[in-house]
Amino acid sequence: MKCPFCKHDSTQVIDSRVSDAGDSIRRRRRCESCNKRFTTYETVELRMPQVAKQDGSRTEFDMQKLRTGFMRALHKRPVPTALVEEAISAITQNLLAMGEREVPARRIGEMVMRELYRLDEVAYIRFASVYRSFQGVDDFQDAIKEVQKPVQNSAKGLAPSAAKAPASAKKQ
Repeated sequence: MKCPFCKHDSTQVIDSRVSDAGDSIRRRRRCESCNKRFTTYETVELRMPQVAKQDGSRTEFDMQKLRTGFMRALHKRPVPTALVEEAISAITQNLLAMGEREVPARRIGEMVMRELYRLDEVAYIRFASVYRSFQGVDDFQDAIKEVQKPVQNSAKGLAPSAAKAPASAKKQ
């Protein structure tokens, strides 16, 4: 570790302590050249996977974009912010747990659909209409029918299929 004062390469650790939360280590150091003391912190760095888009491009995972998608779908819906944050946290934890360097955008969209289905049916329909590129009323009716079949879906522990094509796509 370089000394921040004299830029000398050799420093000595005088004291190390784990933070109260247990998520970082505080180290007191002394420069062997100028004898000045300074503090460093060591924390875990978790790297979110890259998002592979359908056009083949790759982009950094953007937590704010995920949050914006939830907020647009849940606009004026009676869903507590704490539940939205839990859903976002669940998605990010799932992405980290996958251990993959990149994740298809479609998989993230399916995770969002699953969480919205659990939180609010109207928000689910709103998000699905954009995510699945609804072209007409038939697409909305199909999505509403999916939501109205809670016995079949909940018995299997599944949200409606996020990958299902819109009805208008079937007609072409």
